[in-house]
Amino acid sequence: MRQTPAGGADGGTATADGQLVSIGTVLTLLRDEFPEVTVSKIRFLEAEGLVEPQRTPSGYRKFSQEDVERLGCVLRLQRDHYLPLRVIREYLDALARGEQLPLPAPGQPRDLLDGAAELDAEGPTAVQVGREELLGATGVTERELDEWESYGLIEPNSGGGYDVEAVTVAKLVADLGRFGLEPRHLRAMKAAAVREAGLVEQVVAPLRRHRNPQTRAHAEATARELAALSVRLHAALVAAALRA
Repeated sequence: MRQTPAGGADGGTATADGQLVSIGTVLTLLRDEFPEVTVSKIRFLEAEGLVEPQRTPSGYRKFSQEDVERLGCVLRLQRDHYLPLRVIREYLDALARGEQLPLPAPGQPRDLLDGAAELDAEGPTAVQVGREELLGATGVTERELDEWESYGLIEPNSGGGYDVEAVTVAKLVADLGRFGLEPRHLRAMKAAAVREAGLVEQVVAPLRRHRNPQTRAHAEATARELAALSVRLHAALVAAALRA
């Protein structure tokens, strides 16, 4: 079990008497400082290698005092320093090995969750590209782009430009087209994406209305985490359906 480094944590939360506790108890211990934390969030951090709880023979997670303190440290570094999970993991693991490292430079609020690591885009989501840039980056024709826009697969913003996600969408639509899938076939995917986005918005809306500025800032990270999980679930469901 990795020890929880104190660096950058600004304090910590411990379990009573050093007992191993359930994930529900961990949630209760963390909620006072991190009201937005959820069981799904803790499981996500485990999946990302930020914490390694023990398992009972029945498969239930059991967390030690060090696990809870490490989780508190991770959440604090996300909230206060806007660090991606990858950076936090490397930083805490180095400290656990006894290496003395300075706290990594703060990131931007959009980096609160490395979950975008799964969605993808290294660059800021605020970047815009023009129509010619989009065509050049994807290799599609004006006619194809017009058709995709008519089906709502790609939408320009009010200024006529496109978000970086539009480049990714255009490339994927083009790749699917090589297998004979036309824009009309992809409308169901677009509709499903809109519904999923609506579900994410229902979850993060209360965070955005929170009085605490840090909680409001964390809403974007939560949305990105939920989006990443949604993408993974969609991929798993498609794989399961194909096997069936």
